[in-house]
Amino acid sequence: MSTILLRNLKLEADDYSLLADDAALPASGKIIVSHTRWHAERDALLASGLAIGIKIPNTVDIATVLPEIAERPLIALDFPAFPDGRAYSQARLLAERFAYQGELRATGKAVVRDQIGFMVRCGFTSFELREGQDPAACLAAVHEFSVPYQQAADQSQPVFLRRRSSGA
Repeated sequence: MSTILLRNLKLEADDYSLLADDAALPASGKIIVSHTRWHAERDALLASGLAIGIKIPNTVDIATVLPEIAERPLIALDFPAFPDGRAYSQARLLAERFAYQGELRATGKAVVRDQIGFMVRCGFTSFELREGQDPAACLAAVHEFSVPYQQAADQSQPVFLRRRSSGA
């Protein structure tokens, strides 16, 4: 059974598989490996010919690891608990400062409907939804706020700039 993702504002089947650190590499396909495994087995992983995404813990300094992960087609950032928002900062750095062009995926326990709109604004392009969440409701949550109040990675013009340009 494949996982349903919210990706690029559409519901899709996940075409990546999360590979455990001790699991053998598949013969083909798309996989996500931990940053630990990537760091330890980078040459072998690159030689495999697989499409390889990297799962980065929210404790890692993105600027430090960017040179080794920038070319990966997918970077997954972890939200292990609701009050832990460090992955928001990681996403904004990747999207804004480093202009990461691959899939930026939110994973973990705290990827919930009420946060998805904010995650999109920070640069996330896909979301692993928790079991039991209604995918259609999560998709609708992206559009709950029609006017942003602050600048973010999504480049939506914030309300203060709209007011300034309209002379209001």
